[in-house]
Amino acid sequence: MFDIMIPHGNGGKMALTVPCVAVRGSTGISLGQGPPSYEPVTTFPKDDSKLCRVMLFSPDGRYFAWTNGTCVKIVLCNTWKVITEIKKPKVSAIRFSSKGTYFMTWEPYTATLNNPQRSPNLHIWKTETNELVKSFVQKKQSDWEPQWSSDEKICGILMGADVMFYEDANFEKIVHRINIATVAKFSIAPNNAPYHILCYVPGKSGQPSLGRLFQYPKFQSTQALANKSFFQADRVDIYWNQKGTSALLMTSTEMDKSSYYGKQTLHYLNTKSETAMVMFSKEGPIYSVQWSPKNTEFCVVYGFMPAKATLFNLKCEPIFEFGALHRNSIYYNPHGNILILAGFGNLSGIIQLWDVVNRKLIAEISASDTTLLEWSPDGEHFMTATTTPRLRMGNGFKIWHYSGTLLYERPWNKQEELWEVLWQTFPPDTFKEKPISYKAVEGIAPSQPQASKQVYRPPSARGQTITFKLHDDEEFGIKPTTDSNPSKAALKAKKKREAKKAKKELELQTNVNSTSSGVLSHPSNPTTNGQVSNNSSKIQSNAVTSDSDLTEDPEKQKKIKKLKNKLDQISKLKEQLSAGKQLEINQLEKIKKEAELVKELEELIL
Repeated sequence: MFDIMIPHGNGGKMALTVPCVAVRGSTGISLGQGPPSYEPVTTFPKDDSKLCRVMLFSPDGRYFAWTNGTCVKIVLCNTWKVITEIKKPKVSAIRFSSKGTYFMTWEPYTATLNNPQRSPNLHIWKTETNELVKSFVQKKQSDWEPQWSSDEKICGILMGADVMFYEDANFEKIVHRINIATVAKFSIAPNNAPYHILCYVPGKSGQPSLGRLFQYPKFQSTQALANKSFFQADRVDIYWNQKGTSALLMTSTEMDKSSYYGKQTLHYLNTKSETAMVMFSKEGPIYSVQWSPKNTEFCVVYGFMPAKATLFNLKCEPIFEFGALHRNSIYYNPHGNILILAGFGNLSGIIQLWDVVNRKLIAEISASDTTLLEWSPDGEHFMTATTTPRLRMGNGFKIWHYSGTLLYERPWNKQEELWEVLWQTFPPDTFKEKPISYKAVEGIAPSQPQASKQVYRPPSARGQTITFKLHDDEEFGIKPTTDSNPSKAALKAKKKREAKKAKKELELQTNVNSTSSGVLSHPSNPTTNGQVSNNSSKIQSNAVTSDSDLTEDPEKQKKIKKLKNKLDQISKLKEQLSAGKQLEINQLEKIKKEAELVKELEELIL
């Protein structure tokens, strides 16, 4: 961290906190200042080792640690002086506790003939004194790290199929244990007391898997605050909001007959014992899930390409659609007021920056071959990088302003490899949220030429007004423009469509009037339990299919399409209900709205 003195309005100077950037690669580890200086941090003891496997800032930004194949080093960030050295050359994973008081290391588990006893490979140290607090045997590297509550009062460790809890860093006594079933994963909510623990319990043959939310230390099955059951889960990912009051649980299968990507579902639980299943309007995989730092909404990118991006509220209701594009990644800035939606990996590298509060697109840029993106803690800048081993050509990183301007570029030589780039972390509220400006700041031109964004036009079409769009299926909440000066041929085609539409409407009206029990004749005619019959839904669906294709008004066509999707979802839910499946509260609420939706659809069509 650096404090740069800048002129102040009263004639004096004020300190500007500048986050640093840590860089790890084949040339070792180094630090540089972020915008606006980008100068090397000369007080940092640069490490030239080619064996720097990992590096990490503590959550509060006080410490920076790395390994170099000989030892583990920890520096104090306000001076960049080494305060701790741990002589463990094989360490390949490191972690700080919530406040940085404790430091944890993991090295590959080994057992030899000379040493058949299980040697501890997970160690907990005091960060500043290098004192060894406790050692454990932890064979697997996945989910190896002990988890701490935000105040470091409790610490939980997954050992085998049990979760063991310690209090006040006293590792000589196991205070509580979760051993009601085989626990494959657990997560402590990022909040202070009362503490909450979410566990994933894999199902046995013929039995569903479970997500169970407990309040510490009430770990009996009957004491669970919330339960979610699901089949087909090879992996489960847990996402807490920053307050630790709500969690998303994404289940994934590695293989599925319907998709190369496997199959994913997303479930919601909160500490008020409420649960729901997140419903999507497009089939396909779930690529990315992120909570807003504002804690009241979350974003999901899902569906076969072009993928949809949707914002959901705490009731799991969609509140905004970002449209369909070839993308697979979500990145909120630390304040939650700017959202990046991007397409990396085998996609083109498009990056969209959105003003989340006003639901407006700020900028769109291209950063092809990006393997890593991370926001600066100031919430105004972000970094993109091309790293090895994902991509061995064109390694380097760039720093951008949220308005889409490139500010800094650091390419790597062909002989060098870039492995990782990290922004320095800071305590919450170090950087205040600022108003969003749509005006681009001054920047630099990229060293590599950017691909043209213009659509190719054959010579015969050049110089003419083209009415088609490159991506007709993309919607960004913006009304489409229409040609204000149509050609004679276009007018003639329009008249034909209108005549055909009028004929269809007449036929449809005749059919509807002759069907006394149809939905469109009696939209509010419910069957038992206030639900509309499936036969009625089929009549409605056929009507939508015939008329939505002929509607000239794009806005009306969009509304009809959305209503049809909702009614199709309701029809599927009713089939599940009639088959005896227990539905969520939000799913039952959807079914109750069927008559209202059908009435709205009728008004649009007729």
